[in-house]
Amino acid sequence: MSAPGAALPRRQAGGSGPASQLLLALVCGGYATGAAFGWGSSELASAMGDFGLGGAAALAAVSCFWYGRTHKTRFRLAWLLFAASSAMAGLGNTVWGWYEVVLDERVPTPSPADFCFLLFAPPAIIGLLVLARRPVTRAGWVCLALDAWLTGGSLLTLSWSLALAHTAHFQGETVAHAALSLAYPLLDIALVSMVLALHFRRSTANRSAINTAIAALALTVLCDALFTSPLLRSHYRSGQILDAGWFAGYMLMAYAPWVAREEGDDAAAPARTVQHLHHPSRPIAGSLAALTPYLAAAVCTLGILYNVLDGHHVDQVVLFTGCTVVLALVIRQGIMLLDNISLTQELAQKENHFRSLVQGSSDVIMIAAPTGILRYVSPAAAGVYGREAEELVGSELASLIHPEDLGRVVHEVRRFLAAPPAEEPTTRIECRFRSGTGDWLNVESTVNRHHGGLIFNSRDVTERVRLQAQLQHTAEHDPLTDLPNRALFTKRVQQALAGRRATDAGTAVLFIDLDGFKAVNDTVGHQAGDELLVQAARRLQDSVRSGDSTARFGGDEFAALIIGDGTRDPAAREYRIHEIADRLRLTLSQPYRVEGGTEVRVAASIGVAFAEPGITPGALMRNADLAMYRAKQAGKGRVELYAPQMQADVVRRAELATRLRTALHDGEFALLHQPVVELQTGRVTAVAAQPRWRSAQGILFTPAEYLRVAESERGDEAARSAELGRWTVEKAVEQAAHRCRAGHPVPVYVQLSATRLMDKSLPPKYLEGLLIHHGLPSGALVLELSGSDPRVPLDELECRLVTLRRLGVRIALDGFGSGYAAISALRRLPIDTLKLDRGLVDGVVESARLHKITAGLLRIATDLGMQSVAEGVDVPEQALALRAMGCTHGLGKAFAGPLDEHRLRYALDLGSYPVPRSVDGVNVLVGGALPGPAIMPSGARSGAAGGAGSLAHAPLRSNNETPVPPA
Repeated sequence: MSAPGAALPRRQAGGSGPASQLLLALVCGGYATGAAFGWGSSELASAMGDFGLGGAAALAAVSCFWYGRTHKTRFRLAWLLFAASSAMAGLGNTVWGWYEVVLDERVPTPSPADFCFLLFAPPAIIGLLVLARRPVTRAGWVCLALDAWLTGGSLLTLSWSLALAHTAHFQGETVAHAALSLAYPLLDIALVSMVLALHFRRSTANRSAINTAIAALALTVLCDALFTSPLLRSHYRSGQILDAGWFAGYMLMAYAPWVAREEGDDAAAPARTVQHLHHPSRPIAGSLAALTPYLAAAVCTLGILYNVLDGHHVDQVVLFTGCTVVLALVIRQGIMLLDNISLTQELAQKENHFRSLVQGSSDVIMIAAPTGILRYVSPAAAGVYGREAEELVGSELASLIHPEDLGRVVHEVRRFLAAPPAEEPTTRIECRFRSGTGDWLNVESTVNRHHGGLIFNSRDVTERVRLQAQLQHTAEHDPLTDLPNRALFTKRVQQALAGRRATDAGTAVLFIDLDGFKAVNDTVGHQAGDELLVQAARRLQDSVRSGDSTARFGGDEFAALIIGDGTRDPAAREYRIHEIADRLRLTLSQPYRVEGGTEVRVAASIGVAFAEPGITPGALMRNADLAMYRAKQAGKGRVELYAPQMQADVVRRAELATRLRTALHDGEFALLHQPVVELQTGRVTAVAAQPRWRSAQGILFTPAEYLRVAESERGDEAARSAELGRWTVEKAVEQAAHRCRAGHPVPVYVQLSATRLMDKSLPPKYLEGLLIHHGLPSGALVLELSGSDPRVPLDELECRLVTLRRLGVRIALDGFGSGYAAISALRRLPIDTLKLDRGLVDGVVESARLHKITAGLLRIATDLGMQSVAEGVDVPEQALALRAMGCTHGLGKAFAGPLDEHRLRYALDLGSYPVPRSVDGVNVLVGGALPGPAIMPSGARSGAAGGAGSLAHAPLRSNNETPVPPA
């Protein structure tokens, strides 16, 4: 789009300049001067009069032919015909010079030169027809022919009266000589008739070149007419001044194609149209074209009057020609009258048609003058603008447009007027228009060019604009809280990080999550949850400044964009943002009164990330999200600032999760078993299945490392964790069945979280089919229920456990004593075994308070008739204390670590482990032998491995975990 006043790109029109015109004038002037002074000698005069004219005509032929061959224009045929015409003239002058100069003879009559000169006119006449505008109707072709005859007949009448009659009755001449004498003037008359008839009908394209060609032909015909005159022909000699006219005509024809490169109607029309919009031309050419036939008839009349008034007898040729001219004029007038009547009727019909369209259209049609004054307004303005059309006519268009839109409208109108109409025939402008009530209407106008102004076709699009604004608002805002959504918030963050905002130090993004919101939905209802979100959004929006932005991302997640105040000190910047975030946390944590007057509370976990130089919007929002999740993991209801270590932790966990997915498919997992020992006798009563992962790099991951990743992931990773749980159950059941068939029917403990147990991937029928497939007897599978996820309903969990118990699966409660969830599970769920939490076992010897708590919990298990298993019994003192409290079983390094299948079979063959006894305050080992030299205490003799006495004074050592053998 070009700005007003900017130079528009135009096609460079190559052509003649002042230098070429001056050269042409000098050449023609030099030839005329030489002809006027006789060239100095008769021989040179004859050569210049014959071969000079032949050379000029040949130059014209070559110029027109070259232009016609090298330029693809629609007038190419005309220039080729002019080349043929000029070639005939050049050939005729060359033949004439052959007789006069070379042979030094008088040119015979007739001669070959005469035939060449006679062939000069027909190609020129056809070339003029090609240059003329072709009529579009049959009547137009007839009128063109009549105009040509009117012009030619009039000239014939006048010429016959003056000279041709004398030539036709010349006595003593042969028929060929008489015919040749008449052929020259008749062809010249025909050529002149075409020149005059087509002068006002020529094409508007490349006007300069066509005018030059017509002038060249007119000058040539004029010289031919003078040559055929008896007064001049009898005294004509080559090289005289008459030859200068022919020479100038040939040179003009040679120069004509190169006057200006032809641009064609399509390229020339835009400039002409724009020029006519500002400077309308007067129809002078059209008036002269209409008067041409009547002027020709007047010439014919003058020819007849000359004969009558001079007392001459009216020649039959003059009388016949005059009658045909009058008849042609009458026929032409009748055709034009009928054509005018038809055009008048068609114009009236179209006018009525367009008047009906304009007046009946629902769009407002306005015509504005170049000054901006409205000249016409259609009646639809009353319904669209609320103002009568007569009231708008004469007013300025600028006074009706909103001031904020006026500059844009003026710029677009100027740009449109400067653009070529062929490339941009219309344009579309949308602005606000003052209505009759004073309101502003959104109006869309299609603008077209009009002679002397512009046409505006306008319609009211106010409702459409309102709908678009509403749709845009809906697409960028949350439907519940009307806060900006993620897309609009991201756009605002991008704007804050770009432009002048990039220098605002202290800009930060806050991610906010409402802790406990799901409990509100579950207890009070979703309607109350929606009310809480609306109130939280209102509090959030009221707590930030006008220049800051807030958003809701969905669920209970909100965000805020705090624009920096230019503080450069990092400590002051962090203090300011932390203060704002903490104020938001306190505000959002205040009680909410929801449906029915119920008062509920939620906390707010907030993550803060600062806009460091060069950071992208996505990275900034990701950092704030990481900080928010760190706040939730650290206890919820707090504010966390982003640190680079958070991203490193996420990357590490993502890498571990990716490797975990690969390990599941590549078979890198192995299942170890840790013996469960009866504390009273040391007998192995069960084994606890514990999966291990040895990666391809040789790294051995314990459950504390990879199970935490699997349990904490969401979406696809949750499915991977469920797949790991299924693998553990299947492998444990399979190996337990093998041990049963080998004579070791010990139960196997498999740990599963309540969430995984309730997952659809482990239905009761799946476990039933697994037990039946491997033939595992009843009671051989013990599921350790771990985790205390409040999202798992206890009612559903109880039903699932009851179903499993019917299948012969025993249930153990893992982590007993670690919180309220374990007590609730003990009260509601069908539990067979209690596993004491490792935290109780670790301090049971050192802490008297913890000793009493553990003893109380074990009494509860004893009173309920349940077995008790202590996890993490690593030293003999713990085993002694637990057994004294009533704990029945234990597992830990005090007996054996997790064993592979081979070492486990060996331990089961031995059947028991030595257990510590206290004799006079000294701990000693009694009971079964140790399972092999790999776990034998130091100081024990190999020959006394099975004897109790030999181990009476041996200290109890912890057994390290047995390594997983390489695959």
